[in-house]
Order: sequence, then structure tokens, then C-alpha cells
Amino acid sequence: MTTVLPVILCGGSGTRLWPLSRAAFPKQFLALSGNDQKTSLFQEAVGRLNQLALPSISLGNTVIVTNEDHRFLVLDQLREMESIKATLLLEPAGRNTAPALTLAALYASESGVDKTHDPILVITPADQTIQNADAFKNALQSCISLVADDANKKTIAILGIRPTAPETGYGYIKRSDSKGSFAEYIVEQFAEKPNLETAMAYLEDGNYCWNGGMFVLRASTWLAALQEYRPDILEATQKAWGQKTEDQADGTPFMRPDKGLFGGIPSDSIDYAVIEKCPGSQYHIKMVELNAGWNDLGAWDAVWQVGHKDGDGNVTSGDVLLSNSTNSLVHASSRLVSTVGVDNLIVIETADAVLVADRSKSQDVKHIVNQLGAQKREEKTLHRKVARPWGWYDSVDEGERFKVKRIQVKPGASLSLQMHHHRAEHWIVVKGTAEITNGDKVITLTENQSTYIPQGQTHRLANPGKTPLEVIEVQSGSYLGEDDIVRFEDTYGRN
Repeated sequence: MTTVLPVILCGGSGTRLWPLSRAAFPKQFLALSGNDQKTSLFQEAVGRLNQLALPSISLGNTVIVTNEDHRFLVLDQLREMESIKATLLLEPAGRNTAPALTLAALYASESGVDKTHDPILVITPADQTIQNADAFKNALQSCISLVADDANKKTIAILGIRPTAPETGYGYIKRSDSKGSFAEYIVEQFAEKPNLETAMAYLEDGNYCWNGGMFVLRASTWLAALQEYRPDILEATQKAWGQKTEDQADGTPFMRPDKGLFGGIPSDSIDYAVIEKCPGSQYHIKMVELNAGWNDLGAWDAVWQVGHKDGDGNVTSGDVLLSNSTNSLVHASSRLVSTVGVDNLIVIETADAVLVADRSKSQDVKHIVNQLGAQKREEKTLHRKVARPWGWYDSVDEGERFKVKRIQVKPGASLSLQMHHHRAEHWIVVKGTAEITNGDKVITLTENQSTYIPQGQTHRLANPGKTPLEVIEVQSGSYLGEDDIVRFEDTYGRN
């Protein structure tokens, strides 16, 4: 019996899919693949890897490597999936995929999931879409067999996506001509993202595949190869992991490497750090070809490509009306969006931002995100409606010295015990029951009742009921920024 750990690399910010994808709610947590079930890319990735079991393959708990700030988004989406058990490895900062995989390998080496403490890791990003799940499963099972059959533990299997166009946004894998027992190829070399002329030559050659960043290897193989090629990354990650802390939420373990030590880890990708150095070495890189409708949804044009098109080539979502419009992607989040006489456009509407772009230029959305960052605008990071571990808030109106929020608190959840230096707050309950700490008093309010929190007063909002609590909050004061919070107690471990 071969023990396999699914590993989901759940980092990245998806800046090319702004304004729907933002740093605080990136693309992997969005439903973008055109499916009817509205499952997120992350949920699809978890589901696919948990279908790999065979009589010869035993699946361990899913290992999710994600940013500390996204841990409750991950938990919320895992709750919507049945029978998925996971362990979260929380990065205090993004250091690229090589340190992320190293965390997973170190966890696997000491977790006791099998007698050898050396399970096979199946690694995929969280933000891809696959149209043919069976073909994907079969290809990965072939990769697992290749790795399991190597007693010397020198084999690394990689999925190579059969190219359908001369794409310049992907790295390429050059394969050998020969196939083995699992229809695998020997990888001869890796190629960087090419220009159009080179990409066309790769497509015509027939021996090049796209590199989708999906690998299968033993934990010990990764650690040994990293020791050979990037010992600085291994040593720094081991130090941060050695000082880790552990806790949990809803029975799901959290493991946190030391924040200070983790920040000192060199940033590098799996490919650059190790994989691209392996062809011709003692480590055997074998490729199994994948033909399963793969797409990494790297820009809005890719979302249009995988979407369900009408007779005029349009892909729409939300409240959309079109007239004489063709080959366009139109997404409405909060209001009616209509187009007249347009072609080849991207139109994305959210509550606080609208993007209009030529579909062929959708990769350039990153330049807008860079401008937002340079201007320190919240639209780069946050939506108007912001997810929190206790629920969410929606900033419905704002002006000089005031802000109005709609707040929803989950049953049994509570905000932190906190105070604000620069603002006072009025709370009006519109649905459910609220337990409110206001200074040294604790009161219970129901629908249509309200209270006032003076500036500088210690306070907390909690939902003791079994249904969601909704509150309208009116803030007033000289400064209304989200960083004006002093937390004294917090159920969710926030500072």
C-alpha cells in the first residue's frame, strides 16, 4: 500500500483578475471555472486530489500551505465540502513555492502518516481549472506509480499539458520521444516562457508541453534534492519549522513556522530551485502527458476561454443585458451591467470598482493593480464586502467623519474585545440577537434595538443565537481606518 498526501499550494494574489480577485480574497477562493455548482478553484483542487485513492493507494489528510491571513477563508470553504480532513501550514509571508513545498515535506517527514515517514506528495496549485477530472485522475495515478516503483527514491514525476496554442505565458517541458509502461516520457530540459516565434516552433515540434506546476515525489526526494541544489533554502526553512507553533480551529490543525525566521528564507520557485536542474542528474524527471482541458486562469481572457458562451461568443455572469455584442466577458456582481455594440471586451463590475479592457490586453490588468498599490488604495487589497473569521462586513456608505457598515456575525461567533482611539460607534440590530460588551456592562439586544459605543470604550459584539446576527454600524470620528483597532482578547489569534 502506497501512502499519498495531497498537497495544495494555496498562495498567490491573482492580480491579473482584479477587481474580482484581491489580496485579501484572491482568485483561488472564487468560482471562476464556468461550473454550475459555484465551487471555488480551491475547492475543486481539493476535491480532485481526494479522488486519487485506489486499492494500492491510501490517501492521507490534505496538506494546505496557505498565507496566515487566508486561514479562515480556507476553513470556511472546507466546511462546505464533505469528509475532507486537512492540516493547514500557515506562511507568515509569501516566499514562493520552494519554501512552501519544503514546509509540506518537513511536515510529511515527521507526521507519522506511514511507517517510513516518507509518503508520496502530490502537489498542485489551488488556482487551476480542469475540464476532464477522470483524465486528470488517471494521469496523476500514473505519476504516483512511477514514483512508488522507484526503490532508489530518485524519481520526480511531472504533468505536462499538451499545448493547444503557441502560448507565451507558460514555461515549457521538452520531452523525449520514448514512452515507458505508464506512457511517461523522460524530460530532457525545461524552457522559460518563450516569445511568440519560439512558442510557434515548440508547437510545431510536437515534443514540448506546458509546465502547469504539478509534481509527484517523495518527501525525502524533495528534501535531498533541495539539499543538493539550494541548501540555503532548506536550512532556513528547517530553522523556521523547528520553532513552529500549533493550534487548531474546528478540529483542523494549524501549524505556524516562526515568523521572524520564515521572513529570512530566500524566495524561489520549485522549478528554479530544483526541478529545472534535475534533467541529466541523479534525479530522474519523468513526464506524464495531460490532456484534460487544463487552464491556470492567469488572466480574464482565460476565464472567457473556459466559460459557457452564448451564440455570439459572450460569457456572462450576474445581472447582464447585451445588445449587438460579441466575444466578450461581462461579469456583474452588484448591479445591472449592459453593453451595446461592443466586441472582444472584458467588463468586470464589483460594488466598488469597474474594469473595462480589451480582451487581448487582459494580462495588462496588473498595471492597474500596481497603480492602486502606489497610491495606497484599499481597492487593491479589500472588497467593499470583507470576509472575517466571525462573518463579514460591507461598507455601504462613507463620507467626511462617518462610515456606515452592514455587519453579519455567524451563530456562536464574536468579534474581538477591542477599542478605538479615534471613533465612536452606533449599533442597530436588524436581525437576530446580539450580546454586547460595552465597558463594564454586558447587554442583550434584539431587532430594532440599539446602543452607543463612545470613543475609547472597550467593547465586543457577539452572537449567542443559532441564526446569523445582522447589525448596522454607524461610525463617527476624525479617523475611520481599519487599523484603528486595539485588541485585548481575540478568539481567532489576531493581534
